[in-house]
Amino acid sequence: MGRHGWNSGAQRWRLTALLGVGVAALALVVTLLNTLPGGGASTAGTTRDGDKVHGTPVTPPGTPQPAVGWGFTHTQFSADEGNDAATERAEGLLEKRSLPQNQHIMGWGAGNPEPSKGRYDFTEMDRRIDFVRKSGGTPVVTLCCSPDWMKGGRPGANHTNWSQASLETAPDRAHYEDFAELAATVAKRYPDVRHFIVWNEFKGFWNNAEARWDYEGYTQLYNLVYKALKKVDKDIMVGGPYLVMDSFDPRQKENASTTVKGAWGAMDQRVLDAFDYWNKHKAGADFVVVDGSSYTKDDDLLPDEFGATDKLTAVSEWVRARTHGLPLWWAEYYVEPADGNDDRKGWSETHRVAVQAAGMIAMARGGATSGFYWNPEEEKGSGCAGCLWTPTDGAEGGAALPMFDLVSRFSAAFGPGAGYETVSVAADDVPNVRVLATDKAVLVVNTRNRPISAQVDGRRFALGAYGVKWLTR
Repeated sequence: MGRHGWNSGAQRWRLTALLGVGVAALALVVTLLNTLPGGGASTAGTTRDGDKVHGTPVTPPGTPQPAVGWGFTHTQFSADEGNDAATERAEGLLEKRSLPQNQHIMGWGAGNPEPSKGRYDFTEMDRRIDFVRKSGGTPVVTLCCSPDWMKGGRPGANHTNWSQASLETAPDRAHYEDFAELAATVAKRYPDVRHFIVWNEFKGFWNNAEARWDYEGYTQLYNLVYKALKKVDKDIMVGGPYLVMDSFDPRQKENASTTVKGAWGAMDQRVLDAFDYWNKHKAGADFVVVDGSSYTKDDDLLPDEFGATDKLTAVSEWVRARTHGLPLWWAEYYVEPADGNDDRKGWSETHRVAVQAAGMIAMARGGATSGFYWNPEEEKGSGCAGCLWTPTDGAEGGAALPMFDLVSRFSAAFGPGAGYETVSVAADDVPNVRVLATDKAVLVVNTRNRPISAQVDGRRFALGAYGVKWLTR
């Protein structure tokens, strides 16, 4: 669960240097004025009107549709901050593509939205939503994580615990309704956000006593949030459960599914059970959300990195078969195992893009209509493995990288409503390529670490090692 760069603000404490006795005395007065009774819970930087509409909402015409297409998730660092020229360059890239953009309400670039009950601070969240608006994206909000006071921590703007363990703790049951009220507050503040995902990866919802997911607790929270959002606006689109679709080595028997399996491994039956419970007891859903990797829990790519992506098709088909036509979203998808530092830098960018393309093809083949690339943006520097654009700390930043080209072109070619077609592939090329096509575009991926000459859709062309090629029909 720690693979996603959860840290979003451990260094952003509002600390003021005390420069002399006079300044110290003034700071003491300010602190006293901004402190709630009991426990020293500071209200500095917070307001009571969290549900006041922020900025100028950009509301698209008509009723929102449950499928939004292929986009990305903002993580700890993004293009809402940095050098002006760089952030504007990134905005310009996105403006041309209108990609859906996902942001969490706490963590991954956003501060504590409600440090104390009824006291709100949406400073970072406002900035992220402003960036989505300026860059012409479709805003999506993931309702995770929860303020400290909802999970046994101390209230106050000065008491947020940004450790991974704290951030990944679910709200106490006694505060499920408080979290639902926070979700409603977010929806009122950003009325142009029409799509909400409830929680992230069942974080904190593990039943230690029974060694399984606490799907009862998550579903209770989900249902309260669902009803609260629909009360704000019946047309708001809500989805879950955002489960990690873990799989095991095919030889493992304990907790392994006997039905959902393949050369890529076998699904964790405890995950399937959790999904089925939510699916049966949910108050409603406008779309369904999962996430996961093509590799096993032991980071094995079976039978290889391209064959492993078949798991994404199998999982998508399994979910679709149970949800009666609900649009399927992949909130996160991973095809490259991380190293000990939680980085994915072991492959060349050409290799990385090719396997990502194969993964996206696999999800689409399984019936997914929307997916969010987890953008591993760096705060600074010139290199950025797997990032959509270069870091925005300098004037030359915000420039498109190869992954941006893949995600943006995939979104344009295979968005919601795309009708997929079968195209001819020469028999000797079938083992070497992955292909996805509509009546207008064809995406071809070379799965070999060597150049090939391929014949697809009646045309022969050369593809470099791990080459990705787009054809127009």
